[in-house]
Amino acid sequence: MKQDYGICGLSVINVYKNPSESSEIVNQLLYGDHFTLLEVNTFWSKIRFVYDGSSGFILNSLYATIDSNVANQLNDFSKAKYNTHLTNYALLESQQLLPILIGSRMDVMTILGHENNESSETSESSLVETALRYTYAPYMKGGRSPFGIDADGFTQIVYKTAQKWLPRQLKDQAKEGVSLSFLEESTPGDLAFFDDEEGQLIHVGILLKDNYIIHAHGCIRIDRIDHTGIFNPYTSQYTHKLRVIKSLNF
Repeated sequence: MKQDYGICGLSVINVYKNPSESSEIVNQLLYGDHFTLLEVNTFWSKIRFVYDGSSGFILNSLYATIDSNVANQLNDFSKAKYNTHLTNYALLESQQLLPILIGSRMDVMTILGHENNESSETSESSLVETALRYTYAPYMKGGRSPFGIDADGFTQIVYKTAQKWLPRQLKDQAKEGVSLSFLEESTPGDLAFFDDEEGQLIHVGILLKDNYIIHAHGCIRIDRIDHTGIFNPYTSQYTHKLRVIKSLNF
């Protein structure tokens, strides 16, 4: 059966749980993200994000279609090049600049008919360096951009930019990697997961050196972490209870 595909040619496209802008935002597509079209209706399309298999609804007016040959080329994520600058730009035919956000896929510019602006280069950055560039980005459920991002969106996009794959959802991310017995065994870039009193996973963050963690709590922030959990030095309180530390051996 013929499969139809689309691609995000804008800075960001919200993905909704239902075909309505008043519905919950469950994810975001960034520039260069491509997807399969599951349903196309008058105003909305149901899509499945190729990178992680998540699905939802986007407005038809916001995306471009691509053929299966192009989609198959884009499916090789090992060749993808991602923007590691907080913002970048693509040059449109109109000579206007399109803002491109950190984590966007830059190797698709020719597919979208855009040109490299002189500053739109990708650069090699470590996973931790990329994570730190999101500091103070506001929390937004379903977000994956520096202008609004949630906890598992943050860990996924940081790992994606470093060419390391993670699922979109917190519960699925926790299944990846190898569990560590002690915080002292961890290295910067490892993931720490946290649960509530009922044992349900509720949070994730990226470990830094010297017992610090960067995570999305109100905004992307850096706090202390110990064997109990995340400690906010300004309020002198623990905000999250540590469940497990995972090392992803790529």
